[in-house]
Amino acid sequence: MRTYLVTGGAGFIGSNYIHYMFKKYGNTIRIINVDALTYAGNLENLKDIEELDNYTFIKADITDKDAISKIFAENDIDRVVHFAAESHVDRSIRNPEVFVQTNVLGTAVMLNCAKAAWEEEDGTFKEDHKFLHVSTDEVYGSLPDDDSAFFYETSPYDPHSPYSASKASSDLLVKAYMDTYKFPANITNCSNNYGPYQFPEKLIPLIINNALQGKKLPVYGDGLNVRDWLYVEDHAKAIDMVQEKGRLFETYNIGGHNEKRNIEIVNIIIETLQEMLPPNDPRRMLVTKDLITYVEDRKGHDRRYAIAPDKIKDEIGWVPETMFKDGIKLTIKWFFDHEEWMKNVTSGDYQKYYDTMYNV
Repeated sequence: MRTYLVTGGAGFIGSNYIHYMFKKYGNTIRIINVDALTYAGNLENLKDIEELDNYTFIKADITDKDAISKIFAENDIDRVVHFAAESHVDRSIRNPEVFVQTNVLGTAVMLNCAKAAWEEEDGTFKEDHKFLHVSTDEVYGSLPDDDSAFFYETSPYDPHSPYSASKASSDLLVKAYMDTYKFPANITNCSNNYGPYQFPEKLIPLIINNALQGKKLPVYGDGLNVRDWLYVEDHAKAIDMVQEKGRLFETYNIGGHNEKRNIEIVNIIIETLQEMLPPNDPRRMLVTKDLITYVEDRKGHDRRYAIAPDKIKDEIGWVPETMFKDGIKLTIKWFFDHEEWMKNVTSGDYQKYYDTMYNV
C-alpha cells in the first residue's frame, strides 16, 4: 500500500485533494495528513473520512524539524504532496515574516526530512519516492492586460507581493534540491482555485457569503484585474496525474482556461445566486448589484494572470474539465448545502480580520 504524506491537508485545496484521492483509490492507499490548523485549516473539511483506517491526521507545524522527522521515522512514506503554506496576499502585506517562516523555512524542513528518509547510501533514491511541491502562478508576476500573453514553465519569476516572493523562494529551494541532489520532485504552479471548503477571505466564497447576507461586496480598485480560474477538483486530478506520469525534476503549469475580470466574477455570482435561490427564499431579495462596493486597491496588485497548460496536456494528457459557468453553480450549491460550515468559519477572529482588511 502506497503511503502519501499530505501537508496542509485540512486546508482548501489539500482537503479537496484528499477527498479526490480516496474517491479514486479507496483503500489501496494510505494518507497521513499533517496540518498545523492555523486559521484556514479546518478538520470539518474531512469529517466524512476521519474514521477511515487508512487515514491519519497529525497536528504538526512544517517548520518543526523534530515533529516532521518523527513522522518520517515512524512511517514508510512513499510520496509527499506539499500544500502547506500561508496563501493570502493581503495577510502577507501585513505580516510578511509569517509567510517567509512557513513557506520558505517550512519547505526547507520538508525537503531535508524527506531527503534524510529517502536517500540511499550511494546518494540515489528509490523509483517510487516523489515529492510534489504545489505552488502558484503568482510567482511569475503580472501579464499585459490583453489576450496574447500567457505564463509558461519557462516564464521568468517576477513576484510582486510578499506571498508570491515566499512561494517563488520555496520553488527555487525545490529546484536546488533537484539539481544538487537529484532529489525526486516535481513543481506545479496553478491558477486561482475555487470550489468547496474554500475559506471566505478569498474572492468567490467571500462574495457568495456576503451577498446571501445582504452585505457589501468589496471589489479592489477598478475591478478589472484578470485571473484564470481553476475548479479545485480539476486541480486535484492534475496533481495526481503529475505524480503518476510527470517526468522527474519538471515543472508543470496547471490552468483552467477560465480567464475573467474580478468584477465579472462578482456579477456572475450575483446572477447565479438569483437564478438558484427559490422565489420564496428571503435571501433572494438581498442579492443585488447595489451591494458592489469599490475599495482602495491592494498594494502591488498584479493586473493579469493567465496560464498556458500546454505542457501538462502534451506530456500527461490533463486538461481542465470544468467550465466556470458549471463550476460556479457546483460551488454555490455546496455552500447552500453547508451553511453551518460557513457560519463556523466566519465567526470570531475571521470577522475581526475581515473588518480590518476591508473597512466596509
